[in-house]
Amino acid sequence: MLTTATGYVNYWLISILMLVGFYGIIATENLLKKLMALNVISVAIIIFYLNLGQKAGSNVPVLFGEELGTVAAYANPLPHTLMLTAIVVGVATTGVGLALLYRIYNRYGTLEETDVLKEMRSDS
Repeated sequence: MLTTATGYVNYWLISILMLVGFYGIIATENLLKKLMALNVISVAIIIFYLNLGQKAGSNVPVLFGEELGTVAAYANPLPHTLMLTAIVVGVATTGVGLALLYRIYNRYGTLEETDVLKEMRSDS
């Protein structure tokens, strides 16, 4: 029973990390904190997929010399490749989000969601 419980510790920690991100989106009014909470969720998803891509007793999928071995002896590089792409896209999206928040702050003088929405309604 103990080995079964410890085998799922990674998934519990990932779930907690994702719930922290969801809480950050729901509980805070600050737009910058909401953007950072979205990044926490993104990290949790990336860790989840990397955790799924692991295989016990596997080797890296790089050939050294003439020794090939069997296909089952190598880890699948596709999840790691996809998550590397997700990290790059996440960084670019965060950069665009920060640029938008900078513009919002310059225009309205605050990053609090309710204040920005009030100002936007009074502008139109």
